[in-house]
Amino acid sequence: MKKKTRRLFPGFGLSLGFTMLYISLLVLIPLSMIFFYTLSMSWSEFWQTISDPRVVQSYKLSFGASFLAASINAVFGVIIAWVLVRYQFPGKKFIDGLVDLPFALPTAVAGISLTSLYAENGWIGQFFSFKIAFTPIGITIALIFIGLPFVVRMVQPVLQNFETELEEASAILGANRLQTFRKVIFPELLPAIITGFSLAFARALGEYGSVIFIAGNMPMKTEITPLIIMTKLEQFDYVGATAIALVMLIISFIMLLFINGIQWWTNKKFQHE
Repeated sequence: MKKKTRRLFPGFGLSLGFTMLYISLLVLIPLSMIFFYTLSMSWSEFWQTISDPRVVQSYKLSFGASFLAASINAVFGVIIAWVLVRYQFPGKKFIDGLVDLPFALPTAVAGISLTSLYAENGWIGQFFSFKIAFTPIGITIALIFIGLPFVVRMVQPVLQNFETELEEASAILGANRLQTFRKVIFPELLPAIITGFSLAFARALGEYGSVIFIAGNMPMKTEITPLIIMTKLEQFDYVGATAIALVMLIISFIMLLFINGIQWWTNKKFQHE
């Protein structure tokens, strides 16, 4: 008689039911309310709201700064992960813990701290001949700050599990360090880098607390889209806020779908190679 296997969790049907219920309550139903409120608008009202020059400029700033910040994190996040994995030095655990600080630090505290540092009379800002705080540069710095841990924590375990014998074999075959990194190491890191980039980009798009202090919130210059949404909510314009939020949701979904497509393509390509 075959012994019945005991499972820690209930069967597939019940587990799937709990999963769908949980996702529906936390994700699907709240997001569906955006569509529900937006449908109460006519097409002309909807278009007028989302195509307002002030709103369009906020789209450009939010997506542009988020993409730039995520790209910078994709480069320096790999360098930081490499140092933390490949080298031993005093204070390594302390630096490793600092990487997670943006996760734990309240975003408002981060915004105030960055503003005081990069203002014209701040510890860092005073050494620059151009303004950093209250400009798109300051917004990008804030988004880099909150997005860095995503790249580091995605790349770090891949480097830890990477077989150094492959690097040694590459060196024996005559490859230099750059060729070894480009042909052997980078293909293994690329999926993790793309995932970290996607998470940092998505996090930056929705960031509010750390940005409003350093942005200055000047219309048509340093006003991000989440701030416009909050402003409309404070004015009890819930329909207008949800219309702009819907545009952000759709564009974000398309961009993340595109990034995931690139990740799938790179995985497939390197597996065949």
